Amino acid sequence: MSILIYAESAEGKFKKTAFELASYAKKIAGETGTTVTAVAVNAADASQLGKYGVDKVLNVKNDKLNSFNAKAYADVVKQAAQKEGAKIVLLSSTTDSLYLAPLVAVGLEAGYASNVVALPESISPFHVKRNAFSNKAFNVTEINTDVKVLAIAKNSFGLIEAAGAATEEEFAPSLNDNDFTIKVESVEKVTGKVTIADAEIVVSGGRGLKGPENWGMIEDLAAALGAATACSKPVSDLGWRPHSEHVGQTGKPVASNLYIAVGISGAIQHIAGINSSKVKVVINTDPDAPFFKVADYGVVGDAFEVVPKLTEKIKEFKAQNS
Repeated sequence: MSILIYAESAEGKFKKTAFELASYAKKIAGETGTTVTAVAVNAADASQLGKYGVDKVLNVKNDKLNSFNAKAYADVVKQAAQKEGAKIVLLSSTTDSLYLAPLVAVGLEAGYASNVVALPESISPFHVKRNAFSNKAFNVTEINTDVKVLAIAKNSFGLIEAAGAATEEEFAPSLNDNDFTIKVESVEKVTGKVTIADAEIVVSGGRGLKGPENWGMIEDLAAALGAATACSKPVSDLGWRPHSEHVGQTGKPVASNLYIAVGISGAIQHIAGINSSKVKVVINTDPDAPFFKVADYGVVGDAFEVVPKLTEKIKEFKAQNS
């Protein structure tokens, strides 16, 4: 028996979430006396997972899987779990894995818990703590099925290196035409920028910027911090920024280490979507803006004065410490 993780990758490189899953799984394995197996798809260097506690990597090499296909990938994870006799299957909370996890659970006839934020409180009975009500509360979920599928919330556990090395094994799951009823014609990706999904830091702008012509200062601050840029729903609705940058309850969820909101008042839907971020900073002229009630740090001031000065200071600090 082994704990199985789906180690998500992009263009052959593992995402940070894969290492976080490995760290999480290693902790459970240590408490239950079992091992950690990872299943990876077209990964270039599977040995990286060993640094975070993975004992064995099932590496699937299949050109048909170069583009994400939820049905096919779910079949891969299901067959890997069956091969290893895994009773606990772990996935992340990325966009792809959120599509994937319910299909895996159905395939394995497993109970499924999403938004898991901590190690199991107990193994028998199996209890896990989860975010609930758009990250406004927690609940403890009990899973009674033989196999359990968990989706771990981003940045909820962290990375813990472990002394060890992973063995690699080629794995060729049985896939057929039914797995590829949906075909990917093309994939459009933003190049040269940090994506919201992978970002440790996110700089987000709202209507307080007054127009798309002022977005340069958001991009300058993001570039200085190595951050992704994002926006509130009204901004994307107005066409100032693409909808792919809209974050919040009705857009992309954000669980970054640092979230900087510039000119965003803080509608409840926006707060719900970014509430899992560890440190929240707001810059706004209105001291009564709702965002100040949930922010860790707040600056009451004109963004057109504050943001350029902040960017300048960050650049100066980096130059002095480079």
